[in-house]
Amino acid sequence: MKKFNRTTVTSALPYANGPVHIGHLAGVYIPADIYVRYLRMKGEDVIFIGGSDEHGVPITIKAKNEGVTPQEVVDKYHNIIKKSFEEFGITFDVYSRTSNKIHHETASKFFQTLFNKGEFVVKTSAQLYDEVEKQFLADRYVTGTCPHCNNDKAYGDQCEKCGTSLNATDLINPRSALSGNVPIMKETKHWYLPLDKYEDWLRKWILEEHKEWKPNVYGQCKSWIDQGLQARAVTRDLDWGVKVPVEDAEGKVLYVWFDAPIGYISATKEWAENLNAANKAQHIDKTVDWETYWKKEDTRLIHFIGKDNIVFHCIIFPAMLHAEGSYILPDNVPANEFLNLEGDKISTSRNWAVWLHEYLIDFKDKQDVLRYVLTANAPETKDNDFTWKDFQTKNNSELVAILGNFVNRSLILTQKYFNGEVPTVTEITEIDRQTIADIAAFPEKIAASLELFKFREALSEVMNLARVGNKYLAESEPWKIFASNPDRVKTILNISLQICANLAVVMEPFLPFTSSTLKKMLQMDSNTWDVAGSIDLLKAGTKLNTDAMLFEKIEDEAITAQIERLNSTKEQNKMTETTITPAKADITYEDFAKLDIRTGTILAAERVPKTDKLLKLTVDTGIDKRTVVSGIAANYDPDKIIGQKVTILVNLQPKMLRGIQSQGMILMAENNQGELCFVHQEKDFENGALVK
Repeated sequence: MKKFNRTTVTSALPYANGPVHIGHLAGVYIPADIYVRYLRMKGEDVIFIGGSDEHGVPITIKAKNEGVTPQEVVDKYHNIIKKSFEEFGITFDVYSRTSNKIHHETASKFFQTLFNKGEFVVKTSAQLYDEVEKQFLADRYVTGTCPHCNNDKAYGDQCEKCGTSLNATDLINPRSALSGNVPIMKETKHWYLPLDKYEDWLRKWILEEHKEWKPNVYGQCKSWIDQGLQARAVTRDLDWGVKVPVEDAEGKVLYVWFDAPIGYISATKEWAENLNAANKAQHIDKTVDWETYWKKEDTRLIHFIGKDNIVFHCIIFPAMLHAEGSYILPDNVPANEFLNLEGDKISTSRNWAVWLHEYLIDFKDKQDVLRYVLTANAPETKDNDFTWKDFQTKNNSELVAILGNFVNRSLILTQKYFNGEVPTVTEITEIDRQTIADIAAFPEKIAASLELFKFREALSEVMNLARVGNKYLAESEPWKIFASNPDRVKTILNISLQICANLAVVMEPFLPFTSSTLKKMLQMDSNTWDVAGSIDLLKAGTKLNTDAMLFEKIEDEAITAQIERLNSTKEQNKMTETTITPAKADITYEDFAKLDIRTGTILAAERVPKTDKLLKLTVDTGIDKRTVVSGIAANYDPDKIIGQKVTILVNLQPKMLRGIQSQGMILMAENNQGELCFVHQEKDFENGALVK
């Protein structure tokens, strides 16, 4: 196994157009922070890199909607996000931002290096252009009808209803989100990274050399590579971002997917510059070189991300680093799946989220409760769910009743019998020996899980140590024997307090605030992993502080308030959804006359493999019998629509959908709950009758 002398840990850069929520925390920042804290406790050389992603179209859209500049938007949310992370105990060595000058310089230089090496290909293609706003339209600036599910509010990059990834040119009846007008196609030139050039190398590097990666990560990478990689544009027509540093690139910036991961590098540069300046000011003769953490072969690079970023961090960014030639590649990318909220997908646009900055107000000084619950429910291998009732249960039945109860009983009994001083050990019995052996085994079990990025498993072992303590106290019953055998009670409470001290050490990566409180209660300052497992962390005679409490019960009222807030949000969303969709822009009679709409009958229907939405239909149009792919599978069983009368647009340009050529569109009515129904004639007209 390769020996590493240092570790660079990065966490996905949160997008600075809104605050962070519990989904971000569970997927990325808590596991990253746990891992970094653990490595620091082991005395390893590790840096933890973070920052805000501040470029891209959603920023410009938010700025336009709010009547402010993009810089004002990112300034606002960068500060909110940074403060929330600090209050929550996420221990970045640097939290930077991609709007900084050092990032623009670093990203420009990276592009220029690849450009000079001839790594890009230049392509001219027709893209959507708004003649009113006089600009090319990025994907999020285009809305229209999804070709897969007929959602008429799909964006140019994705349909949020069916989840299908799209290109803006895939949309039916596309419109500019800026002016509402129908865009035209206009040619524009862009630089592309030819991912297909690196396909063989990526296949070997990932599929052969990194089989230890998590199955969800490895599987998604394999799927992408097996489908065949395509060249991907690294520039776009936009006025907000890192300017493309070559001639004939006016009005173009680096695509955010290209410049954002370079933000890890620029943030590391910023960290080194700041640390060296601070050392110099304090007359400390020590300098750090940022390149050591990005270019030395004995450095381990680890990316913590959510599953929506797997392709960027496992395929695209490594291809960029490989093409540049001087950087190390990620050793592991322990991506998590998604966290849902009360059984529904977290959605920032619908305000269906628990925002970190609001939690820190509503549950003051309870950072560790949320850290505990989100780690215990971490979506490590599949999507998982957060509910407020489970949050309350885990606090009251686990943190309070197991961990807090054991520590509280140990300290109270010590106060009662020995004036709050750690007693000496007298005789050792068999139960003591077994408990001491159990204590010694836990650090290795916890560490083994952490090394494999199994944070849920590691946290459960921390709680199991507390359970060992509760079991030991319950079986030893010091309160029953003190009067007859006070020396025996000394040993029992000494061992119990040593368990408390071990808990203070091993819980630090997971529950840092609680660990700090417990160490103050025990008057201990040790914070290195190598002391864990010992039974002499507390010296006899140490005066304990029994005034503090680790956890307190969360009452029903606090949980009810949070549930009512979410219910209110749900009602507001429902009211919005039930609002009748406004009429679209006027068209001319000539526009309508171009549509050839006919009556028809469905002759055959079957599901399209590996899709949840699509049916493959054979339709008798009266003109011919043709295949139509329609996104109605969620509403209709294919066996039950044979013979269904339909209305079909027959002169829609054929389109390949999941390898099937679709020749037309079935007209459907859709209500605001997403339910579909067929539009068909009142009388039983023959197939092929014209709709006028």
